[in-house]
Amino acid sequence: MAASRDFRRIAMSLEGTSEAPHFDRTAFKAVRIYATLAADGLTANVKFLPDEQAFKCMMAPQAFAPVPNAWGRQGWTTISLKAIDGVELQAALELAWRHATKKTTTKKNKCTN
Repeated sequence: MAASRDFRRIAMSLEGTSEAPHFDRTAFKAVRIYATLAADGLTANVKFLPDEQAFKCMMAPQAFAPVPNAWGRQGWTTISLKAIDGVELQAALELAWRHATKKTTTKKNKCTN
């Protein structure tokens, strides 16, 4: 069973992470927001890829559920902290953090005459 203090400790240990208020939650950001913690400390939301979300929700439905609405369809997933252990919480946060810090590259076509 994980607690909000575990969530915060793990998130803040990930390189480049900062913590800031985000509506009624606390956001954890490294380049982009990758996780939020509910004010009551009972749940957290993390950003997975949709296929990662589907897998987590299938394997541990007591711990993971898609956020309702369009946010959930984008991969935002609610974690019930009392239903997850510290090892699995760390793995989930590291996965979300990696997505948030992944550099995107775009190829620009250069026309030469």
